[in-house]
Amino acid sequence: MAGGAREVLTLQLGHFAGFVGAHWWNQQDAALGRATDAKEPPGELCPDVLYRTGRTLHGQETYTPRLILMDLKGSLSSLKEEGGLYKDKQLDAAIAWQGKLTTHKEELYPKNPYLQDFLSAEGVLCSDGVWRVKSIPNDKGPPPLTTSTTPTPLIPTEGSIRVWSDFLRVHLHPRSICMIQKYNHDGEAGRLEAFGQGEGVLKEPKYQEELEDRLHFYVEECDYLQATLPFHCSAILATALDTFTAPYRLCSSPVSMVQLADMLSFCGKKVVTAGATIPFPLAPGQSLPDSLMQLGGATPWTPLSACGDLSGTRCFAQSVVLRGIDRACHTSQLTPGTPPPSSLHACTTGEEVLAQYLQQQQPRVMSSSHLLLTPCRVVPPYPHLFSSCSPLGMVPDGSLKGAAVESIPVFGALCSSSSLHRALEALAGDLTKLDLRRWASFMDAGVEHDDVAELLQELRSLAQCYQDGD
Repeated sequence: MAGGAREVLTLQLGHFAGFVGAHWWNQQDAALGRATDAKEPPGELCPDVLYRTGRTLHGQETYTPRLILMDLKGSLSSLKEEGGLYKDKQLDAAIAWQGKLTTHKEELYPKNPYLQDFLSAEGVLCSDGVWRVKSIPNDKGPPPLTTSTTPTPLIPTEGSIRVWSDFLRVHLHPRSICMIQKYNHDGEAGRLEAFGQGEGVLKEPKYQEELEDRLHFYVEECDYLQATLPFHCSAILATALDTFTAPYRLCSSPVSMVQLADMLSFCGKKVVTAGATIPFPLAPGQSLPDSLMQLGGATPWTPLSACGDLSGTRCFAQSVVLRGIDRACHTSQLTPGTPPPSSLHACTTGEEVLAQYLQQQQPRVMSSSHLLLTPCRVVPPYPHLFSSCSPLGMVPDGSLKGAAVESIPVFGALCSSSSLHRALEALAGDLTKLDLRRWASFMDAGVEHDDVAELLQELRSLAQCYQDGD
């Protein structure tokens, strides 16, 4: 997938994870503070990978960790479970129940003095009960402080730190904290002491729903999430499969499945690799030759097969499909008399452009290519993965970010590659290390040691078919 920050959703599960996380987020926050200083050079790290932008009920922009944390009752000290950025006193006062009310109020934990300078620097509690944060320069991090207004930071003593929230200097989103109320962090009773207790908690519908709700909240707003969900990765694989199999599903001049398999599996080869560019990066105003030339000499698709690094490997045969490009963009529309910037710009049809591009990239490879007008449909319930594209899958300058994407162009390929030699040899090596006597289910199914030895020999013979050579 092209462009955008590769977002990460951070999970902190347990009290010690909270201590590590507090130090981690304090370090991220310190780096953000330096990034807002005009004297500092541009940062090498992209904070958008870990942080998200938001807006409070009063329209103030926020920048908070993309974080879900779970801990036990009593671990928050003076930190509120809902955080301090989105607090709305008027909403708290809106109670529908008209009957008799009984209020049970816990004694407040004293705030650690170490956090006082942090709070005074970040904002102020207004008379309406709403915490007003100061503006965020460049939409990133806390505001820079001048020497005259910067308070002398307190250094926490070991004795003053009781829980991780005593030294966390970062504001959290209300969806970040998930408290397990049935167990206490400290005290003599109600402690979580056994693995089975924690396992049981995560099986309870209440906590499963809370976690799922928080996961959906954070994940669905991401464009290029790195954390891997079956719902998402299966959608990508289905999109690729829909593209790879298009040649034998065409209405006119289809290639049969047998013909496609024969082209890719000559000389004893039976396995292929898969790769795709989802979506294909064609910007408004660009032609297909323009976009292909921008790819340069690099492999034009991202590997979808577990074959490791493909650099230095050789492709023997490939079936390539590019779909979803409007016919008007297939060829370059140069002004008469303008010399073409490349041989691709001189082609008269899109099919010729694609075939010549593949020939230039891999001149000794047997290639079958198809250029289709039909894009890949990604309407619901397809996951929201391409919000940086226009509704028709184009890659704009960002002005349409968030628009519902209905279809996307896809560039995909099945390839018989020398990378499979290494992958199949590694698989054979892993299987050799297995002791079938430790896996009763295999023995019960009738698998014999001689059968396994024969299969390993066949696997190694198959791997030899993919050695790089003539």
